[in-house]
Amino acid sequence: MIRSETNYKKTLFQVILFFIMTSSASAQLAFKKQQLTFPRVRDAYDDSWVNLQNQLKTAKFDGPFQLYLAAYKTEGLLELWAKKIKDKEYRLFKTYKFCAHSGTLGPKVQEGDYQTPEGIYYINVFNPMSNFHLSLGVNYPNAVDKKRSGTKRTGGDIYIHGNCVTVGCIPLTDEKIKEVYVLAVEAQNSGQTKIPVHIFPFKMNKENLDKFVAKFPQQKAFWTSLQPAYHLFEQHKTIPQTLVKEGKYTFK
Repeated sequence: MIRSETNYKKTLFQVILFFIMTSSASAQLAFKKQQLTFPRVRDAYDDSWVNLQNQLKTAKFDGPFQLYLAAYKTEGLLELWAKKIKDKEYRLFKTYKFCAHSGTLGPKVQEGDYQTPEGIYYINVFNPMSNFHLSLGVNYPNAVDKKRSGTKRTGGDIYIHGNCVTVGCIPLTDEKIKEVYVLAVEAQNSGQTKIPVHIFPFKMNKENLDKFVAKFPQQKAFWTSLQPAYHLFEQHKTIPQTLVKEGKYTFK
């Protein structure tokens, strides 16, 4: 994430209070209502929600739904998969293109390496006052990242955001982040407190894995451990259970 994004912490006391309130059982306002107190979120709903509702209805996702986000660095794609709460399988709803890129293939290892992380994450921050229009934070670094980095500073502040610039995040245009942000608000407001975000180096079929391991042999062990997450979702259209043991992913 560009350094200036971290500066928002100094001026977002209102956001901090808002997160505390939403985590409290005594909070009187729903998550969506809290978000709509922020002008950019209201503008995002005004600009995109009617069209999104029509698209959701056409795709038979009307009513409460859950999201899964899959990002592919090589292809520069962010896929939004959705399912109605009562359903088991996700279906692809929308695909967005990254509008900028940073770093190369391989996971993020330390602060300042300009790398976009690779791994299994979830949205843990809704920032309606971002320096990059709107932004959704992912919970990097996770246990696997920390193990990989060892004594190095892992860095942080990894977001899906607008403004079309990046040094390690997933950048979209402002118009696209409005849609992604609104959909994420709707999912969280329906009770999905941890929206999964899986960031892959590429579409992890065997052909791609063989091709890119030949170029980046140092990533073979990590990519081989990450690949089952891609295959299990492709096969079942459900989110595989993720376990971490000794700093490595396992899935079932």
